[in-house]
Amino acid sequence: MKWIPNFNSSNSLRVIFVIAVFILLFLSSIAYKHNKDLDESSKVVMHTYEINIQLERLMSAIKDAETGQRGYIITRNARFLTPYIYSRDKVNTSFITLKKLTTDNPKQQKNLEKLFKLIIQRFVSFENCLKYSDPKTYDKRKLDNHMFGGRILMENIRFQVDEMNDIEKNYLAKRLKIYAAEISLSPLFSISLFLVALLFILLAYRQISRDFERLKIYNKKLLISSGLMAESESIGKFSTWQWDLDSDKIDYSDNQYRLLGYEPNAFVPVKETFLEFVHPDDKEKVAKSMENIVEKKQLPFVYYKITRPDYEIRYFKSTGKLLTDQQGSKILLGINFDITDEHLLNIELQERNRELEKSNKELASFNHVASHDLQEPLRKIQTFVSRISEADKAVLSESAKAYISKIEVSAKRMRVLIDDLLLFSRTNTTKKEFIKLSLNELLENAESELAEIIEEKKAVITVSKLPKLAVIPYQIEQLFINLIGNSLKYSQPDTVPEIKIESEKVNSADYPDLLEPNVKKFHKITFTDNGMGFDPQFKETIFVLFQRLHSKTDYPGTGIGLAICKKIVDNHKGHIIADSTPNKGSVFTVFLPE
Repeated sequence: MKWIPNFNSSNSLRVIFVIAVFILLFLSSIAYKHNKDLDESSKVVMHTYEINIQLERLMSAIKDAETGQRGYIITRNARFLTPYIYSRDKVNTSFITLKKLTTDNPKQQKNLEKLFKLIIQRFVSFENCLKYSDPKTYDKRKLDNHMFGGRILMENIRFQVDEMNDIEKNYLAKRLKIYAAEISLSPLFSISLFLVALLFILLAYRQISRDFERLKIYNKKLLISSGLMAESESIGKFSTWQWDLDSDKIDYSDNQYRLLGYEPNAFVPVKETFLEFVHPDDKEKVAKSMENIVEKKQLPFVYYKITRPDYEIRYFKSTGKLLTDQQGSKILLGINFDITDEHLLNIELQERNRELEKSNKELASFNHVASHDLQEPLRKIQTFVSRISEADKAVLSESAKAYISKIEVSAKRMRVLIDDLLLFSRTNTTKKEFIKLSLNELLENAESELAEIIEEKKAVITVSKLPKLAVIPYQIEQLFINLIGNSLKYSQPDTVPEIKIESEKVNSADYPDLLEPNVKKFHKITFTDNGMGFDPQFKETIFVLFQRLHSKTDYPGTGIGLAICKKIVDNHKGHIIADSTPNKGSVFTVFLPE
């Protein structure tokens, strides 16, 4: 409801005050004796007024927090949390002011302590409600308990505030009674009453003028706030409505009309009118939900379709709650959301999921073909080639011998390629079971797997203490095998390979462009070697499937090993990077979340 100031009434009031000033000035010469009493009473009045104002501000801040919390729980829109976030500062400010105002009143000090404890409990209740309404930690039973407990706390807070107000009112009443007794002691006091009245009128006039200006400012802010709310509804594609069940009167916000395809106030909102917009498929469901509102005292989320005048179908989600005001009137407050975009996006996501499931099935089919159908003819090729004896080869021409040799090499390379592809596929399709293990144990297993080539190249591997993490054991072991094997493969001729493996704990904030900020701590594991290195311009492409920096004749391999490393690290929500200087070695860095 918008407040509209009555300027004519205000001007008349000012004229009356001016006349009263002249009348009271005529009598003021005989009332000096009671000026001090008036001043004392005025201080008491102002003291009580200030306490009442601060208590009202305190209650207003808590109500704002409660409203913001409910709005956030209903909409999940973080904008609703703004009053909740700032409410603590408002509460603390009012509490400090109240503590100063009640310094000389031990009883009020105790009441203030009780009130502050209740407010602290209420904010704890707010936090629990936000916690158990979050989709990640949602718990309906606990949420209901905390919401109900919060309501009880609000009643206790109101009772405590009312008690403090009553004490101040009683104190003020007693002081005024004493003052009235004093002023009735002599006829002179009756005359002095005019001066007291003058002083109060002047103070009241001054205060009314200030309040008048303040109210004009507040009214302006209210108009701005209303405009912002209307804009928020338009931007957020939601609307609000009120249904007075006693009078059966319904009020729509402007955006409610727009969501239905009309200009604001284009028609009289009634229940039957709204049902005309509901799609025939959902009419019965929406009508039944309306009938159950009084019994259930709330409107749970209802999903339905509406048809606009231009025959466009939109998808809606509605919710509401039944409230009873002080006069006993039952009012249903509700919110409608236009979720058409989200609905269409969900349909698209479902289609993508179906395509992904189809892709996974095709991948599983490929694994079967690669592991059985492709390897079977390959084994036969290798078997038949191996059966060609040296005597048979002796009678063959040199070109035929070369062809057979190429067949043997190609078959071996084909087998390695199929095995690597199966290994890469396994990182995607195999069940990812995380187990907390020491990475040093997995590294020892990897070294055992590479023992032959390590001994052949007389490689020196230096390892620091690695962390104990929840990982997929066989994948991390494969990661170590691939990284160490890569360093051994590309070691420099006539140089003993040296591989240094180190670990340290780092903050994600130190690598803002690289690491996920939601995880604060990561373990940084570096693999440093003195091998032949590579051009730094290829530090990203080396992790791409089938990407090779050397020809297959110079160095064996399929270009899948580092792609497997990246996939393994991705499965662990980590990150891997590489850096190198040609002929000076390479550094592979793995970041794993704590």
